[in-house]
Amino acid sequence: MPVDRDAVLDSAKYLRGVRPVDPAEIREYVAGQPREAVVRQVLREHAAELGLVERDDGTFVPASDGPVRPAFEGVDALPPTYEHAVEDLLVERWGADWHRGESGDDLRETIRRFKEDYYRRNPVEYDYEVALGYAVYHLPSYYAAVQYVLDDLAAGGLLSGDLRVLDVGAGVGGPALGLFDFLPGDALVEYHAVEPSEAADVLESLLPEAGRNVHAEVHRETAEAFDPSGEYDLVLACSVLSELDDSLAVAEKCVDALADDGTFVGVAPADKHTSTHLRAVERELESRGVTVYGPTPRLWPGERPSDRGWTFDERPALDRPRFQERLAEASERPSEFLHTDVRFSYSLLRSDGVREHDVALEGDRLLRLAAVDEWVTDRADAVLAKLSRNLAGEDANPLFKVSDGSEATDCYAVLVRPTSLNRDLERADYGDLLSVESALVLYNGDEDAYNLVVDEETVVDRV
Repeated sequence: MPVDRDAVLDSAKYLRGVRPVDPAEIREYVAGQPREAVVRQVLREHAAELGLVERDDGTFVPASDGPVRPAFEGVDALPPTYEHAVEDLLVERWGADWHRGESGDDLRETIRRFKEDYYRRNPVEYDYEVALGYAVYHLPSYYAAVQYVLDDLAAGGLLSGDLRVLDVGAGVGGPALGLFDFLPGDALVEYHAVEPSEAADVLESLLPEAGRNVHAEVHRETAEAFDPSGEYDLVLACSVLSELDDSLAVAEKCVDALADDGTFVGVAPADKHTSTHLRAVERELESRGVTVYGPTPRLWPGERPSDRGWTFDERPALDRPRFQERLAEASERPSEFLHTDVRFSYSLLRSDGVREHDVALEGDRLLRLAAVDEWVTDRADAVLAKLSRNLAGEDANPLFKVSDGSEATDCYAVLVRPTSLNRDLERADYGDLLSVESALVLYNGDEDAYNLVVDEETVVDRV
């Protein structure tokens, strides 16, 4: 006899405000007293709408909508669970020796081809074999990158334990898996993926590895055609905006779908084209009233940057997943198939006016980068955000991109004389705010950029 779902849900709605919802108790209130396992399954299927998370003891309790602050210490590797799941798909497709013989040659050629298409900015057609190649090559680094971005939000108290998530251009699921693992196990996630290609087949194969409090639905539509329903606390657009015909329209639609305190997370590879494209979308949306939370700052009221906007973060490389090593073994150039670097650009956008750095500079005493040309050959004080890791080679003076949100030309801080008073320039994290005293301002004609020379007279402090 079919279970009376309405009776199960009505009982759960009542009990959730009184005590943990126990399927064994609820079955007593339902006609026919269905099996406990049946009641539990009904509760799981409706947990997102009920706002319930399942505990280890099998009971359900209300999800916390308070901020989560995971003890995040970085990502060393793709977890074995996902590594094995990807390899299972490869074995299912080509057999145990998928990395050898004709199948291995075909997969290596597939990866070479989509890398070449990406380099030449050609569209990539994602059939199932391309999707598997994409999982082998890109999934580990995408899995890691999104967690560093989410850590910025969590540090600001802007990530809750009850999330409705939209993932536009979800691909094979690297960002999604990274999100699920970043959150604590008792976080409730209603996850909606938008992915029209056969990459969705890979994604759907990996989603069962997510925690029991992740409730996923895959929409096999294009980002342009998808019509968001309701509001989302988090919208992800990872490595997709530069591939869309009208990325601005899609991004604007996504921002419009945010809850009042929601965040749009745009992530792109660190190369010049995709990184600056992401920044162009960010700036156009800002001109339409969207707030840039970070990592790029807006420290001077009324000022916005108009430089090329190429800025990216870099984190420690991952351990090599076994499936990459196997594919590389039979290649004359193994490095073609080993992709463990974690380098990415990102943009966090909101509609509530909240910024990572709640700063409004004023006056003539501080250097405003919009007027940096007026300070050339002089020393200046400034408040700036650090927007790169060291961009110089091992034998060169450390070089870091800096910004105050007003610049029209790229600006860098060059450390020529390290001292105990300026060491925060090197120690500061990506996106950190720095107070700089007595930096020498010079113009670099070869690079068409301005350098703030940090020497023994310069003091640098993290704000």
